Amino acid sequence: MAPRRLIGQVLKDLGFLHEGQIQEALMVQREKGGRIGEILIELGHLQKSELVRGLAQQAGLPFVDLATRAPDQKALEKLDAATARSFAVVPLALEGGALTVALADPWNASVLEDLRFATGLEVRGVVADEDALRAAIEKHYREDAAQAKAKLKELVAEFAREGAKLDLEDKSAMAAAAPVVKLLNYVLYQAIRDRASDVHLEPFETEFKIRYRVDGALFELEAPPPHLAVALISRVKVMADLDIAETRLPQDGRIELSVGGRPVDLRVSTLPTMYGESCVLRVLDRSVVALDVENLGVAEDTRRRLRELIDLPHGIVLVTGPTGSGKTTTLYAMLNESNREDVKIITVEDPVEYDLEGIVQIPVNEEIGVTYARVLRTILRQDPDVILVGEIRDRETAQTAIEASLTGHLVFSTLHTNDAPSAIARLVDIGVEPFLITGTLRSVIAQRLVRRICGACRVEYEPGDEVLRELGLSRSAVGDTRFARGKGCETCAFTGYRGRLAIAEILDVDERLRLAILDNASTSELRRIALEGGMKTLRDSGLRAIFERTTTVEEVLRETLSEME
Repeated sequence: MAPRRLIGQVLKDLGFLHEGQIQEALMVQREKGGRIGEILIELGHLQKSELVRGLAQQAGLPFVDLATRAPDQKALEKLDAATARSFAVVPLALEGGALTVALADPWNASVLEDLRFATGLEVRGVVADEDALRAAIEKHYREDAAQAKAKLKELVAEFAREGAKLDLEDKSAMAAAAPVVKLLNYVLYQAIRDRASDVHLEPFETEFKIRYRVDGALFELEAPPPHLAVALISRVKVMADLDIAETRLPQDGRIELSVGGRPVDLRVSTLPTMYGESCVLRVLDRSVVALDVENLGVAEDTRRRLRELIDLPHGIVLVTGPTGSGKTTTLYAMLNESNREDVKIITVEDPVEYDLEGIVQIPVNEEIGVTYARVLRTILRQDPDVILVGEIRDRETAQTAIEASLTGHLVFSTLHTNDAPSAIARLVDIGVEPFLITGTLRSVIAQRLVRRICGACRVEYEPGDEVLRELGLSRSAVGDTRFARGKGCETCAFTGYRGRLAIAEILDVDERLRLAILDNASTSELRRIALEGGMKTLRDSGLRAIFERTTTVEEVLRETLSEME
């Protein structure tokens, strides 16, 4: 096999660059890293369309300008909207038994293989500009809710027709059947398109439920027939490389997908129930999660304090809250902010949720003795500057984290408590001495996620006295301020909400709090001292979001307690 030609040389041969521009880009690459094509675009030496033509030439594939090339209708009919969007391709021509598709990444040969399997046709690739490709998909594959429901019924009917030919005892054959593959692909595509964080496949005695969790709330799809449960869950287990013959024990796995040209990870968990295996897929889609302090949705003063915590030379910073409150996202955003060439960052997590470039990430594996505490002790010999411990669960992990901070490291971690002052009581409960807490703990961030009002259907209203009473506000404090809510529209699936934002309270451990901790003060006493020191509570943060008309009264009341409660 001939070696791949360097993209710089290909672009030079096409007349898009000269040698001096290539050498300048190589110099930047040596200093800062990155892809040579993207560097050339940033330097202004190359257009994006020229890079795409060069990549096509490098891969030995034709380039197609979708602005001048219209797809054939027969070719479009060979791929449904979900498949086209999932693989980020546009069918262009159908000649004999060969389907020609346009794709953005010429080196993604696995897409062509998957399409061959899905269509039963020979599939040939041509290369197109990514933006033009997405525009073509939107133009030729528009799909509304009614069409989505019809498509699901069509796939279920196809499975019913084909299912008669399958041996229901042969789970491998069922999992590999084309109708099952297409149906699961469609379910996953719908979930990812709707920005779901979890997909639940749940068998019951007389029905099979498929539910998505979007912005923290569960929504149910139209129920497929119960006999689909075994086939679909077996397909998930095959994709996650789990044992499909074992249905009596819980299993965990991971699936890596490419949806719409971007990588998406699915964490898979199966659990035996009375009526078969229940399966939950956690969707880890980097494009949906804001791994950036600027995009967390928190108030400006909170963002500023988070950045100050990132720059601490040593100590422990805890993020606390219930499951699903965005703790990991906040920590990742903070790590991303401090991810520079002069900072060595190591994380130990259970499991590693997102791959962060330039950061050493270690997964916990309790079965073989790779525990938080054991890995932490080893990490200290790897010369880190910043350490992330996924969760402080026990005294040993807490003790090791404290030792790390005492030896000059900045340690980030999470705890499961309801508010910031409770985190101190929790550390004492698991056996950490108060003098060690006062010597190492710098700050505790408690947070919640509230749903953001949909921008497409937001309306303002004047709050009534009952609403103000629930919030603990007086009419004079509110004045002429109007609140907002979402009416519900197609954009937000008629929920009135789209996306979420974080509300937070930050407890900074000052001298007064240190003395109180050494005196074994109660959580309520610690909270009183923190409030006197200027701490803004979760309720305060929620009220500010209400006044800014980014969330609703109902969301804040659901997620926070008043100081009197």
